[in-house]
Amino acid sequence: DRITEVQIMQHTPDRPAIPGWRLLISSAGRFWAFRSHPFPRIAVRAGAESAVDADTFDEVRAVIAAQEEKARTAVAGVPS
Repeated sequence: DRITEVQIMQHTPDRPAIPGWRLLISSAGRFWAFRSHPFPRIAVRAGAESAVDADTFDEVRAVIAAQEEKARTAVAGVPS
């Protein structure tokens, strides 16, 4: 079992807050991030995920950036 306990991640200069996302860290040291507000439906259909995880803070930050970019691209491609 990879998760035995989770806690809200404390933000530090090395691990700053990521606007729009809540971060947790498991007792095993795995990082989890959950978007505070859902992505638009078009972004979800394009594959943007509002819950992600990674082994390190830098990795979870990169995964979040990729999800946000995927959502921006999907939304930008919608004709007005």
